[in-house]
Amino acid sequence: MDVIVWLILLVLFLFMEANTVAVVSIWFAAGALASLIASLCGAQLWLQITLFLCVSAVCLAGLRPVVRKYVKPRIVRTNVDAVLDAQGYVTAQVDNLAAQGQVKLGAMEWTARSSDGSVIPQGTLVKVDRIEGVKAFVSKVEAEEKV
Repeated sequence: MDVIVWLILLVLFLFMEANTVAVVSIWFAAGALASLIASLCGAQLWLQITLFLCVSAVCLAGLRPVVRKYVKPRIVRTNVDAVLDAQGYVTAQVDNLAAQGQVKLGAMEWTARSSDGSVIPQGTLVKVDRIEGVKAFVSKVEAEEKV
């Protein structure tokens, strides 16, 4: 009877791991596999449960951080997120009162406004502080900030 229970738990944990990306259930599957083997060898129930708990805990504590390091997806900034904190040059004077200004960020031209309300002359190196709609709010880059 114990063999069937451990086999069901093993399949259940493997199914749960296949449907998530949490890398948690696989360690309990390893514990269930160890207990299944112990059950097939005739071990008593208390030993099977102890083996399940110990193997699961050791795998979870010892191997999960290593696996997460290699399985963790790298997040690549795209679209607007890639523009935040980017530096570029003013191509048309930025003047909030006149509602004008443009900056070149990479290969794209953006309508720009000054974050602090100051006028920023053409050719000035600026940094994007935030994006609102299709406007980039920029501030002048100080000499020590230049990249």
